[in-house]
Amino acid sequence: MKIVLLNAATLPIYRSELAHLLIDAVSHGASIGYSTRDLSQDEAENYYHSLHPAITKGTLLLWIARDETGVVGTIQLDLCQKPNGLNRAEVQKLLVHSRSRRAGVGHKLVIEMENTAVQLRRGLLYLDTEAGSPAESFYRTQGSMYGQDP
Repeated sequence: MKIVLLNAATLPIYRSELAHLLIDAVSHGASIGYSTRDLSQDEAENYYHSLHPAITKGTLLLWIARDETGVVGTIQLDLCQKPNGLNRAEVQKLLVHSRSRRAGVGHKLVIEMENTAVQLRRGLLYLDTEAGSPAESFYRTQGSMYGQDP
């Protein structure tokens, strides 16, 4: 498996595969801002297209995990642009395809994202996840603290 940081040129190449991943996550009950389980390919691709300006500006980082079958995971890091927030960033949309769960994909994506955050001096990472969800359990195993600012 390979972890790749996408840029403005590579995002369009993977948009369709990312859309499939998003649809898979939503159809398996992921709480990621979509209330419907009937997310269309066009809607999902439009979501990833909407990220292009922020990725171009460098305010949003998006990684993918790829294996021989294609894109099996993704994670985003939204870098706060406020003058008093240059030490923080929001972790967003950690998705792992249902066929690849429990294989270390999410962990590898988190490690890559955290290493980059450290390099960018973003020492405070925060995220929003559903209480009691498998996502909350996963983040706890990664060392996340619930409801605490260090």
